[in-house]
Amino acid sequence: MRMMDSAEGQIAYRLEGPAEGPLLVLVHGMGDTGATYRLLTPQLAAAGYRVAVMDVRGYGASTTGWADHSVASIGADLLRLIRHLNGDAPASVIAHSIGCSSAVWAAAEAPEMITNLVLIGTFSGDAPIKPWMKAASRLVGRSATLWGLFLRSSYPTARPADFGDYLAALKANLREPGRLAALRAQIETSLSGVVNRYAEVTQPTLIVMGTKDGDFSDPAADASLSAAKLSGPARIHLVEGAGHYPHAEMPAATAEGLLTFLAEARPPVKIAS
Repeated sequence: MRMMDSAEGQIAYRLEGPAEGPLLVLVHGMGDTGATYRLLTPQLAAAGYRVAVMDVRGYGASTTGWADHSVASIGADLLRLIRHLNGDAPASVIAHSIGCSSAVWAAAEAPEMITNLVLIGTFSGDAPIKPWMKAASRLVGRSATLWGLFLRSSYPTARPADFGDYLAALKANLREPGRLAALRAQIETSLSGVVNRYAEVTQPTLIVMGTKDGDFSDPAADASLSAAKLSGPARIHLVEGAGHYPHAEMPAATAEGLLTFLAEARPPVKIAS
């Protein structure tokens, strides 16, 4: 575990893969930690990438007490981490759920710092949020136990073998002072209607979507709507049978699509022997 200082606190991150490899920065979604990528990261590192997995402000090993947990603030943290690790050289970014909004913000705000994007479970913003869903979202943000029940329902086909240990560690983290405040803040941000800066993104982008993602009435259609809003080249990788966490539920199928995309979107990297 490493820490990056900022004026408000510290952002925790982990590094894996060869030090000379192209930098990949991974951003998790709400109510989670960088551990959500635990099954995907080894495949990225084995492909020759230097993988930095951040704990978003307020979560995991990052400090609490931040002034806000907005899309823009987390996007600024992402850019700060890229510069911290890579100087003026750009990096590729993989993000999940509401973390995608921060990745999109960063790509629009500083296009010279982001080579390409992989957006897992991003949302177009075209479908209105039903009132009962707003109430349910606020309810699960009240306790780590309720959030854990919600996460269980987000794996419709298969949970990874270590899911019990992962969930226990996540709930223990959320029970630490100040952690649920980050979750509730991100829930309110989501319910307020995030406007993604898709139209300002010109970098090559891959949208990864589970075909059984319960966050969408039609996951494939919503992925197409998001792709159409991007100004740069975009493609879609559907993970058959996966829910909102395809990178954890079906990491091999997810890695297959995104590694192909990354290899085509930038010069090939040396594969680890």
